[in-house]
Amino acid sequence: MRFFNSVGPNPRVVSLFMAEKGVAIPEVSVDIRGGENRRAPYNETVNPAGQTPALELDDGSILTEITAICEYLEELHPTPPLIGATPQERAETRMWTRRADLKVCEPMTSGFRSSEGLPMFQSRMRCLPEAAAGLKAVAQDGIAWFDAQLAGRRYIAGDRFTLADILLFAFLDFGRNVGQPLDTAFTNVTAWFDRVGERPAFQPAT
Repeated sequence: MRFFNSVGPNPRVVSLFMAEKGVAIPEVSVDIRGGENRRAPYNETVNPAGQTPALELDDGSILTEITAICEYLEELHPTPPLIGATPQERAETRMWTRRADLKVCEPMTSGFRSSEGLPMFQSRMRCLPEAAAGLKAVAQDGIAWFDAQLAGRRYIAGDRFTLADILLFAFLDFGRNVGQPLDTAFTNVTAWFDRVGERPAFQPAT
C-alpha cells in the first residue's frame, strides 16, 4: 500500500489514526501548496476530486475520503479499536464523527478557504469570501455545542477514544493556526483538547 499524504487536517486525521494503531504505510508526499493535487497525474490516476489523502491498495485500487480510509484500516487492524468493537460502538463513533464533521470541520475549513486561504483556493474551487465570517461563526457554534456534550466525559464518545476525537482534534489544531483559535472559554473542549494532545501518538516526530 501507499499513503498519499500532505499538509492539512484531512491527511493528518489518517496519519494520527495510523499512529494510534501502530501502523506504518509507505508515504508519497503531495505538494498541495504548489497545486500538485489539482493536476495530472494525481487528479487523473489517484483522486479525480484533487484532494488528499488517498490510500493506494496492493491491487492498485484507490481509496479516498478520510472516514473510508480509516474504516478500511480498522478492519485490517482491529486492535486497538478506534471505531468500535461492537455494532453499537461503531454506530456511536460514526454518529459523533459525522457531528464533528458537519458542526465544526466543514464550516471551519470553508471559512478558512474563503478568507486567509483565499489566495490559494480561489483559483481551485468556489470560495465565498462574503460568507467567511458567518462560516467561522457556525464553526464556533459547533464547538460550543461540543463543549456542552463533553461535560463529565473523558472523550467524545464517553470513555472510549475514537476516530471522532482524532477528527475534531486535528481540525481544532488546524484552526488555531489559520485565524480560528480555540476559545479557552470552552473549558470542557479545552481540557479535552489538552488531554488528547498528550497522547503518545500525537507527539511530533523527532
